[in-house]
Amino acid sequence: MKKILSILTFMMVFSGFAQKETTSSPKKIYDTDLRKANLYFNRALYAEAIPFYEKVHRKGRDIQVVENLATCYYNTGDLKASARLYGYLVNKRESKKTYQNIFKYVQALKASGKYNDANSVLKEYLESNNDTEGLNELTKAIKKHENIVAIGSRYKLENSPVNTEYSEFGMVNFNDFLVYAAPKKEGVLGNTILKRSYGWNAQPFLDIYKIHKDSLHSFLEGSKSISAEINTKLHEGTVAFSKNQNKLYFTRNNYYESKEVKDDALVTHLKIYSADLVDGKWTNVQPLPFNGDNFSVEHPAMSPDGKRLYFASDMLGTLGSFDLFYVDINEDGTYGIPINLGSEINTKHREQFPFISKNGDLYFSSNGHYGFGGLDIFRSQLKGNSFQEPDNLGLPINSGHDDFSFYLEDASKTGFMASNRKGGKGSDDIYSFKETKPLIIEDCKQYIVGNIIDKETKRPIVNAQVTVALLDDNSNKLIAEHATKLDGKFKNDITCEITLLVKAKADGYKDAQRKLIIGGSRGEKNDASLELVSLASIERKAQAAKEKELQKQQERKEKERESAERQRLKEEADKIKKKEQVIASEPNIVKRKEKVVIETGDINFDYKLWYIRRDVKRVLKPVINLMKKYPEMTIEIGSHTDIRGHKAYNKELSQKRATSTKEYLVSQGISANRIIAIGYGESQPIQKCETEDACSEEQHETNRRSEFVITRLYN
Repeated sequence: MKKILSILTFMMVFSGFAQKETTSSPKKIYDTDLRKANLYFNRALYAEAIPFYEKVHRKGRDIQVVENLATCYYNTGDLKASARLYGYLVNKRESKKTYQNIFKYVQALKASGKYNDANSVLKEYLESNNDTEGLNELTKAIKKHENIVAIGSRYKLENSPVNTEYSEFGMVNFNDFLVYAAPKKEGVLGNTILKRSYGWNAQPFLDIYKIHKDSLHSFLEGSKSISAEINTKLHEGTVAFSKNQNKLYFTRNNYYESKEVKDDALVTHLKIYSADLVDGKWTNVQPLPFNGDNFSVEHPAMSPDGKRLYFASDMLGTLGSFDLFYVDINEDGTYGIPINLGSEINTKHREQFPFISKNGDLYFSSNGHYGFGGLDIFRSQLKGNSFQEPDNLGLPINSGHDDFSFYLEDASKTGFMASNRKGGKGSDDIYSFKETKPLIIEDCKQYIVGNIIDKETKRPIVNAQVTVALLDDNSNKLIAEHATKLDGKFKNDITCEITLLVKAKADGYKDAQRKLIIGGSRGEKNDASLELVSLASIERKAQAAKEKELQKQQERKEKERESAERQRLKEEADKIKKKEQVIASEPNIVKRKEKVVIETGDINFDYKLWYIRRDVKRVLKPVINLMKKYPEMTIEIGSHTDIRGHKAYNKELSQKRATSTKEYLVSQGISANRIIAIGYGESQPIQKCETEDACSEEQHETNRRSEFVITRLYN
């Protein structure tokens, strides 16, 4: 469809190219091929230039040849080949990373369905140029495009029976006929396509044809030239009719009264002509006054009231390569000055093929507004006297290729458009369509539903206050507030790909919250339910926990006590066992009733004295040996007297004797703290004597004694 983007004819005769090549050196052949390629390229004869550029390209990788060849493939519709070459240019050659090359590379990638790659290439380019505004616009456009894609298929399309292997486009209604542009035909029946072609993409020249609506599917009668006065040897294309349909506006090369006019670069531009319907025939063909020989004016479209003519042009004052303009048609049939539709509609690329619906909305094709690739069809709604931001018509009207020449019958929501998409019959095919779904563009939406209930009873909480806040920008921006009804439920619509914080509070309950991460799938339900814990329940649980902890502490202490007691008893048993073993193994250790004592010989003291006599030291030797052998042993030295003498005196004397014995043992290396010395006096006699005379001397002697009671054998 690239030839449609600027249908220009170049009547250049390269007579030297037709001459037979003489045998030359490889260098001369290379130079000749390159010269031919460049000449064709500079005249926009891209189809003619390709084979010569390919020959040159195979012999060497001249970077300018690569760029020109990429442009040729792009303009002739071979977007796969152009994507390969543009990819090489922008990725391998920094000097060729220009905006135009990036733009064409992106368009070629989209045509292959590689939208993510296309977006990445464009983002990288904008970032490398620090184009923050461009990045923001791209992000916004991508999001809007995703919303359009999410609508799904809006039209039922059908390939028209009039299509051939070549180009057909621009179909409109005219009374009982359909009028459209198609390859020029010859012969008596007018059904043989002329092979003469133009060099942009080697396609046949175009004429304007009509076919009766009843013959469209039955072919009872084929298509016919609309008029020999309108169709010429060059291009005729898109048409528009006046409100009363007695005036025709059409696109033609700059060819008038059998004369072709070219600019200084030998380019034959496009102009819009008018013709009047007189007695059933089109006559009085005239170029419109705002045409020019050095620019193109094309693709006429009439406003519903017939007072304004819209068109596309690359005249002075365009924002891009082609912009949309309008001129007012005065009551006397004269025309006003062309007015550019402005930056809301026009971009720095191509806007063409305008169409105005019955309600005044503007439909047009553009490759400058973000779309699916190539030319996409957009709608700009008329509000007041201004056209609004254009909306892409979505799928399947648009594709990754060129989609254009939109025509709509408002009442029936049916019409025609053309495309060079895959699956067609030829280069450009006409498709009839019927709209099945309105164009309602909405951001991706999901929703949250929640139930606020008592965690303990599972019953709904009435009048719980619920807030939904946005977390993404760290501002906790409030989105919605709810007060739950009897069922405790709430619901909220939300946008996709955000993070939310849902909070709930109610009288007598502890506040609760939860974080929700919302994905990118449309229509999903997200559970935002919360369970609130009552303050009374918290208090009960706290008290129960406290009591439980106290019980645990008591149980722990009891277990510790029992464990300690078991350990003590075990140790005591071990001590007893060891003690018994010692008693059994030591002849000087014996049991006497409840006591365990160290047996010694008699320990005698001089009358009324307490010092240790020399003979007694030998008697104490077993005590010293045992205490050294068992270093944990402690003893009590108990000194006793008979009943003779005063009790107080006997008590004092026995204490002195016990102490004297202890001091002796200490002098022999026994620690003092292992010995207790107690004088019992006459208080613990072995022989009971009521009076001094009641007992014999032997009995009194038995009562005068020193005992070494073992109080501890092991710690």
